[in-house]
Amino acid sequence: MHLQSSRTCVLLWDMNTKILTGVIVGIIVIGGIVYFMSRGSGAPTTTNTQTTATTTPQVQGQDVTVGKGATATPGSQISVLYVGYLGTISTSTIFDSSAAHGNQPLSFTLGQQNLIVGFQIGVNGMKVGGERLISIPPSLGYGTSPVHKNPNDPNSPIIIPANSTLIFDVKLVGVKPVASTTPATPATKTTK
Repeated sequence: MHLQSSRTCVLLWDMNTKILTGVIVGIIVIGGIVYFMSRGSGAPTTTNTQTTATTTPQVQGQDVTVGKGATATPGSQISVLYVGYLGTISTSTIFDSSAAHGNQPLSFTLGQQNLIVGFQIGVNGMKVGGERLISIPPSLGYGTSPVHKNPNDPNSPIIIPANSTLIFDVKLVGVKPVASTTPATPATKTTK
């Protein structure tokens, strides 16, 4: 009887070990499946952290008409007809235009510090005969300073409020290329 009881114990122990092993393996397999399904589902994981993105304001331009003439490049003397708007063209106020100056083109050397940076960036690369809409953020326009009708009188009416986005409709009417800086070749004497 002792042998029989010992044999039953071994069988029970063997069976319990197999069941326990099966349960552990099953838990591991199910846990692995759940883990890989949640990680590999392709669904983006979200975190609740905040990041502060900094962007550099840029001039935006859209060609209405691409010209076929000479290209405006830094250093060249260019002439433009323009209309300047505050805000957007459809809901804006015109603050300046070539028409207000007898329809005379505005002439300047591209790249020199005689006009706001955003206007020069927007005109750069245009071809004569072209028309471009240019949006200039405040930091590349007049920034935090308002523009008065009379620049020498701070009590004169403000025509461009501080921090204004400027919109220009620009037509490039002339480009005089940069003068060549290569020295002239001296004439050589020929002997006969």
